[in-house]
Amino acid sequence: MREIRAFVSEVLLDIGLSEKEAHKIILAVDEVCANLIIHSNKCNASEKLELFVEDLGDNQISFEIIDHGKGFVYDKYQEPNLEEIIKTRKKGGLGIMLVRNIMDKVEFKIEKNRNICRMMKKF
Repeated sequence: MREIRAFVSEVLLDIGLSEKEAHKIILAVDEVCANLIIHSNKCNASEKLELFVEDLGDNQISFEIIDHGKGFVYDKYQEPNLEEIIKTRKKGGLGIMLVRNIMDKVEFKIEKNRNICRMMKKF
């Protein structure tokens, strides 16, 4: 994860993003990667993630994260009830909601035995 954060940080700072905005995006990418490692790949160290970053121009950047583990059906995702999480002191479950609040567009799809997460952000 350290390498992913360093790579994304370098890319974002190179395109002139403020440190504050860069940290938000790094957090979103980190969250998706962590979820894929934990949930999709069951913490299997032999599984790899692929991360592609593309400057789309017009102050917009795209991230594509690919893995080959168990797919996430994004269409069935329902945001958790924050009051219930606080009341039950449940840990976790807020990652996708956080990512959706940081990024402008988030897509998950399963294609040719690959899980693909695409995220876009305007800056």
